[in-house]
Amino acid sequence: MSEKPIRAARLSDVARLAKVSTATVSRALSLPHKVKARTLERVRQAASSLGYVAHGAARALASRRTQTIAAVVPTLDNAIFANTIHALQRRLDEAGYMLLLASHEFDPGIETRVTRALIERGVDGLVLLGTTHHPDIYRMIEAHALPYVLTWAWDERGNHPCVGFDNHAAARRITEYLLELGHRRFAMVSGVTVQNERAQERLAGVRAALAARGLALPAQRLVEKAYTHTGGREGLREVIAGAEPPTAVICGNDVLAIGAIAECHALGLKVPEDVSVTGFDDMELAAMVNPALTTMRFPTAELGSYAADHLLRRLRGQVVDLRRKLPTELVVRDSAAAPKTS
Repeated sequence: MSEKPIRAARLSDVARLAKVSTATVSRALSLPHKVKARTLERVRQAASSLGYVAHGAARALASRRTQTIAAVVPTLDNAIFANTIHALQRRLDEAGYMLLLASHEFDPGIETRVTRALIERGVDGLVLLGTTHHPDIYRMIEAHALPYVLTWAWDERGNHPCVGFDNHAAARRITEYLLELGHRRFAMVSGVTVQNERAQERLAGVRAALAARGLALPAQRLVEKAYTHTGGREGLREVIAGAEPPTAVICGNDVLAIGAIAECHALGLKVPEDVSVTGFDDMELAAMVNPALTTMRFPTAELGSYAADHLLRRLRGQVVDLRRKLPTELVVRDSAAAPKTS
């Protein structure tokens, strides 16, 4: 004789066991921060004992919300992006939303494809990193009236909702600091600038600061590398080759800078006595390398929290600022000093 199939627990079963209304159960499971602690515990215990799992598709059909936010990032192989994603996920979780994550490895075709897939799955909002995206992405967002926000960069024209910082200004600031120390021969190990406006803006900021002092960044003193320690080591070797090597090397991020410092050690160059090296981001490791890295601090965790708040407010129908610029800070450590000769 065949066994009678076990019926899956329903919302009403949880409510009956917890001795609360179905509305309270729904609120406790989707918006736990809005339910009293004792009530929340009763609901969770009842749901656990019954093995209750909410029917996501049915709930989404009823509310026209899936309680999911998607984030599309260039790469998952970067600790500094992880800080932003962690803060984003934490704030969304507090509000009862789940984060879906995809990466595209700086390939606009892949970014368009994964963004389309996420929108087709009915996400309620979208976080994009940077301001440079394929026009198809913006067309899909507009067609679905999807709340979105750009992060990690600053849209000066104000055409898109944006939570970020000014990479151009940050690059100018660290270059000006090196100029104030007396440096006149500069090199840059940049990130790859194709499809990456953050790298483009940092390079432009360095050039602008130098131009203001009547200086330039020679073509042979500029290389573009992937954001890896190996890229930093390779880049350092390339920019110091030839006559009159630079006294200061500005790297496109901390990972490149740490690689460059390691290569200086391997070549017998002293940092900062023979060459000053700087970075961007102020990742945790920047203070631990020898010498400790002079860099620009970006509020990466705050960025994730603000991006989440931006979308949550829009989803609630609240007024939200179109753009929010977060401050950056020069962090002076030991990897940069006055050159031996100005």
